[in-house]
Amino acid sequence: MKNTLSVLMVLALVCCASFAQMKDKSKRPSPPATAQCSFPDGKKITVDYSRPSVKGRKIYGGLVPYDQEWRTGANEATTFVTDTDVMIGDTKVPAGSYTLFTVPGQDAWTLVISKKTGEWGIPYPGKEFDLARVKMNKTALPSAVEQFLISFDHAGGTCTMHLDWETTRASVQIKEAK
Repeated sequence: MKNTLSVLMVLALVCCASFAQMKDKSKRPSPPATAQCSFPDGKKITVDYSRPSVKGRKIYGGLVPYDQEWRTGANEATTFVTDTDVMIGDTKVPAGSYTLFTVPGQDAWTLVISKKTGEWGIPYPGKEFDLARVKMNKTALPSAVEQFLISFDHAGGTCTMHLDWETTRASVQIKEAK
């Protein structure tokens, strides 16, 4: 009887801890993060995503296959919100909320801006929901990045979005559409 009660108490504690972790996203193995960039007039871009870690794995061409749509992070889909019309590369993106995917390649990357929002990060919803596909610049990082990172550089009214992980950086310029 004591053993049964002890087992039940342990199970209850495990369940409570699991539930707490589900509610507290910061305790996930791939915690949430936000990246923002503001334009000179105060309008901004906000990207919400999750940050998976390398953990000794081969990332690009391994965990993340080449030439396939990737959710660009982990857990829930990566969101891109802009409160102003922007140009991403040569593509006009109206103010609004979108989901970001990428297509990593050995030589080139593509940013996929999807009109479908509110979904889990996988599966990719399909090309019929694409607002645009934009070429990204791919460069090698000087040192490895353990945890996936989205960041922005701001210069001269332009926000450059960087996706850094493993030894790869994929970047794209974003500016307000005038």
